[in-house]
Amino acid sequence: MELIDGNYLAAQIYQTFPGRLEKLGHPPVLADIIVGNDPVALSYVRIKTRTAKARGLEFHAAQLPGESSLEQIQQAIMDVQQEPNIAGVIVQLPLPAQIDQAVALAPLNPDMDVDCIGPKMSHLFYGGRAPWLPPTAGGIWEILKSLPVDFKQQKIAVVGQGELVGKPITYLLREAGCEVVTATQADSDLGSILKDADIVISGTGRGGLITGDLLKVGAIVIDAGTSESNGGIIGDVDKDSVAGRASWLSPVPGGVGPVTVAKLLDNVITAAERLAVQS
Repeated sequence: MELIDGNYLAAQIYQTFPGRLEKLGHPPVLADIIVGNDPVALSYVRIKTRTAKARGLEFHAAQLPGESSLEQIQQAIMDVQQEPNIAGVIVQLPLPAQIDQAVALAPLNPDMDVDCIGPKMSHLFYGGRAPWLPPTAGGIWEILKSLPVDFKQQKIAVVGQGELVGKPITYLLREAGCEVVTATQADSDLGSILKDADIVISGTGRGGLITGDLLKVGAIVIDAGTSESNGGIIGDVDKDSVAGRASWLSPVPGGVGPVTVAKLLDNVITAAERLAVQS
């Protein structure tokens, strides 16, 4: 089994940054609004902070208490969008259970919605009119393009239909004419679905869900799920058990994650470039 090197793919994206940032004349700022203390979300915030600064961007984190009201979250979004040089705004998901996510994200300016999660940008994306791709789906797309097979000729199974992974990558694949079947972690026939797939993409956030006995021999497995375990981050795929059956695996960490962050920062620079033209 070969491992897909997400850091290598991310480095290819970062090569375009210096020239684009020089033309902008100032470092664009990515603002991240975090509600509560979810360990996986905070881990990603630390990674994004470190990577953004290393690549010539600025990062602003605004952390709100977990008991914040809908109005407080909306106000935080509106406030941060008024700050100088803000080019991208993201809100860490999931939001607390008592918050209506769609309503909370309604104030997101689509010109700054680099995660494509607000209702306005989501409408543009699923209408084929977004100026950039959702970062995780975009990262998976980069991985698919790097494979030594024509992924558009493969049968693809997407496990999970969440807003950040499963739903957008399924849309992109189907728009490209791919044969895609979707599944959830609760499907009783998950094994039969996966054993018929040449490529498996999983983004459920349920650690160890995908095991070797569920896969076709030679399958390509892209693990886009993350969850917390014993103070660390693990993926959906049981790496040890799939080692004898999969031909390629994007591991956690080091697979989809680095490419997702690179695509996010690429979106921020694109947003800054578009805002510069508008001003």
